[in-house]
Amino acid sequence: MEYIELTVHTTSEASELVADVMWQYTEGGVAVSDAKDVVALIKGETGVYWDYIDEELRSPRADVLVKCFLRPEAADAAISSIRAQLLEMQARGGMNFGSLEETRRTIDGDDWIDVWKKHFRPIHVGARVVVVPAWIGYTKEADEVVVTLDSNMAFGTGEHETTKMCLEALQEAVREGDVVIDVGCGSGILGIAAAELGAKTCYLTDIDPVAVESAKHNALKNGVSQKCVVAHSDLLEQSDVRGDVVLANITAEILVRLAPSIPKNLKEGGTLILSGIIADRLPLVKEAFAAQGLTLLAVRNMGEWYALVYRR
Repeated sequence: MEYIELTVHTTSEASELVADVMWQYTEGGVAVSDAKDVVALIKGETGVYWDYIDEELRSPRADVLVKCFLRPEAADAAISSIRAQLLEMQARGGMNFGSLEETRRTIDGDDWIDVWKKHFRPIHVGARVVVVPAWIGYTKEADEVVVTLDSNMAFGTGEHETTKMCLEALQEAVREGDVVIDVGCGSGILGIAAAELGAKTCYLTDIDPVAVESAKHNALKNGVSQKCVVAHSDLLEQSDVRGDVVLANITAEILVRLAPSIPKNLKEGGTLILSGIIADRLPLVKEAFAAQGLTLLAVRNMGEWYALVYRR
């Protein structure tokens, strides 16, 4: 089968935001090629020793290349939407997006999927959670919680800073028998982790039908589908479900829009975990949720991203 490979030229600073936009339109992977990562390896900043490396990699390019793979029948519409979102984000200012130059080419066969899969390894997050790709064998240690994510499923693999911060905060907040709500669940990684950590019921919602199917698939694969209710919905606005823990790892603009609604599904004394927030949008999100009478417990930061933890 053929795929369209879209490459966008950007900067290290903006590469994660560009990747986030691309994730919305691909059923496969997003690859970020940043020469600064190679320089960090060469300098030994990651603890990896290299006995040989191409000398050209010692002089990093200014551009960072972010790639995604699209089905041909949907490529034109997807590329147009990706371009519009990136130009809108660039116009807001506050971050250097670089040239945002685009290139596209046709890829034959499914070999790129196998190449993409080779980049993923088990990811340890916080004290207990390990996110493991389904195609990798892993033997868990005592007291570890393993979340298995299947191949070819988009919307969150545990590598992104926002997901990591949510998983860390979740491990501190969730208790045995809790009800957990994940708004914008993507792959289902947060809800599945909550179920594995002892939550009684996890409600997962997303407006993207592909994400909903991904979350259902991963919940079944992890053996927690009986604990997980996955819905194609913006939020449980018409529901009387109340969560001990509510998570929303989306974007600042959507968080602000949902600020009046999200607390309605949070129990008194419950914990609200928000992420997907860049620095220049942090004040807007804080203001929106302070207006709902919530108490800010913690501000987490990882790379360019922030997470907020509230209590009602």
